[in-house]
Amino acid sequence: MKVFITGASSGIGEALAIEYAKRYENEDTTIGIVARRSEHLQNLQSKLQNIYKVKCAIYPLDVRDNVALANAASDFMQQHGTPNIVIGCAGVSRGTLTEHAEDIAAFQAIMDINVMGLVHTFQPFIAAMRQAGQGQLVGVASVAGIRGLPGAGAYSASKAAAISYLESLRVEMAQHNIAVTTIAPGYIRTPMTDVNQYKMPFLMDADVFAGKFANAVENKRRFCVIPWQMGWVARFMRLIPPFLWDFAMKKAPHKKRLDWDWL
Repeated sequence: MKVFITGASSGIGEALAIEYAKRYENEDTTIGIVARRSEHLQNLQSKLQNIYKVKCAIYPLDVRDNVALANAASDFMQQHGTPNIVIGCAGVSRGTLTEHAEDIAAFQAIMDINVMGLVHTFQPFIAAMRQAGQGQLVGVASVAGIRGLPGAGAYSASKAAAISYLESLRVEMAQHNIAVTTIAPGYIRTPMTDVNQYKMPFLMDADVFAGKFANAVENKRRFCVIPWQMGWVARFMRLIPPFLWDFAMKKAPHKKRLDWDWL
């Protein structure tokens, strides 16, 4: 089994790397992990290799850099072969308000990482998967992409774009026997959600989420909301008419606008 995961230094991405290492530890398994923070990748590599006895290749880079990702993909395939699964998990969230000029950089970064990061992740592997006649591309979206959330315009927009992009890609890849899966998490306990100071219904631990994620990928689900309760919430959100949505969201809590070190 060969798996390539971006955004793997913490949160969902790290949990997924551990889940796949545990799940396939008795097989000839190689996991490629990508993130900006080299020291976190090295720590995770040590854990995967020493505890679960799987091979692990690390690539410290920013998913906004398409050249760096293409080089990482090329190195991984030269060393280990075409991956069975490529997971685009790199993502960021921050409260944003259009009225603040200083938030423009945040809007740009969120769109570049959450949307273009998926394109940069998948593109280098498609030709090899087509030649192999199989493979699976998995993108992490969010329930927040179903409707626009106040104070999170950039994040909601990026995840809505990710959902539509992955749907387009799924249809495009079907003729090549390449599966495309969209996973839309609800609230998952990660450093990204730890800063939220409002109630998060159906909050799920990252390791539990990772197991359900891997099951959905194994079953080649087209679109899957995790946890399942948030799937019903998402269905209900789609049905609410705009005037009711506006009324309901008037007093909704906003994610804090925080400074970032990665813009």
